[in-house]
Amino acid sequence: MKKGYVFDNAEQQAQQRMAALPALYDPGTIRHLTQLGVGEGWRCLEIGAGGGTIARWLGERVGPTGRVLATDLDTRFLENLRLPNVEVRKHNIESDPLPQNAFDLIHLRLVLVHLLSRDRVLQSLVGALRPDGWLLAEEFDSLSMTPDASVNPAETSLEADVVFREVMVARGLDLRYGRLLPSRFRQIGLVDVEAEGRVPLWRGGGYGGILMRANLEQLREDILATGRITQDQFERDLARLDDEEFVRPSSVMWAAWGRTRAARA
Repeated sequence: MKKGYVFDNAEQQAQQRMAALPALYDPGTIRHLTQLGVGEGWRCLEIGAGGGTIARWLGERVGPTGRVLATDLDTRFLENLRLPNVEVRKHNIESDPLPQNAFDLIHLRLVLVHLLSRDRVLQSLVGALRPDGWLLAEEFDSLSMTPDASVNPAETSLEADVVFREVMVARGLDLRYGRLLPSRFRQIGLVDVEAEGRVPLWRGGGYGGILMRANLEQLREDILATGRITQDQFERDLARLDDEEFVRPSSVMWAAWGRTRAARA
């Protein structure tokens, strides 16, 4: 089984994912970026820019005197991101170098969890920040909040989702990594470290159901290959994701932020 990044932008489900993730999580991301003071003239790096919604927001926020570098392994969804102060670059954060001492802000969302060298990559980002530069990372913790019918009878657990998580772990993902971010930030020397967890309810027929369907369908072959679930069971679970009665808490989206120390006078 292939290790590392799971969701290829070349697959047909990527478009659904690019629609669902911003709808579910951009408001929280933008709130954090605003609270960090992103403004005119900032130099920003958006890693794993996906569909470009946050890169676009950053470009508009930093204005003509600021700059945004938006990177991804596959930039096909960034091709329409035509802002004079936003550069799009194909980049592998695990193997390609970054400019050093270059950015006032680095942001990434749902990137580190997919990387086999996630801790090393996190450490490398510190060197790309300017003194007093901010790092904001957002990652799922998919283990701490699972459906529990004893709490809410409407909450539904899908067998396909359980097997999906097992497949993710087998491919090297750390499904708890979001919860580890605050301690990791301190270990790499950041200061003023804070964090917040967000748990929206995902509903069938809504963006949460769309995201789950895209994820399950993209890993269909790996899930069925485990022998833990039949084709019929898998299709029934997919159908539940279109049912408005389906509800489950999302994975916890942890956001952690911290800054590098200011330069000495």
